[in-house]
Amino acid sequence: MDILLNLVIGFVTLLHVYFLYFEMFAWETTGRKVFKTFPKALFKPTKSMAANQGLYNGFLAAGLLWTFFITDQYWQSNIRLFFLSCVAIAGIYGAMSVSKKIFFVQALPAIIGILLVLFINY
Repeated sequence: MDILLNLVIGFVTLLHVYFLYFEMFAWETTGRKVFKTFPKALFKPTKSMAANQGLYNGFLAAGLLWTFFITDQYWQSNIRLFFLSCVAIAGIYGAMSVSKKIFFVQALPAIIGILLVLFINY
């Protein structure tokens, strides 16, 4: 069960590294492929806004990655719950305000991670 939890957290971490990449460095190329309904004319003017979002996604990825190096089980679980909750809340908000697809891509994996942390450690 620990392996499954680590895989889910690794997956969520990699997703956010990918979000960081395309929002900070490939907004006008990969961003257009990801956000197909966003008007093409707005990608250039929103490049700095997207980069700011990418930076936040990087912080989420860094926090989740950090949990692999925490040796105290209690603290590891709490920090994992914190960062997974941040991801889930952001995903739910994105699903409500931008696209329902965001729930499945971002929030659902984080919620699965939260449930696994709670099931395994509490």
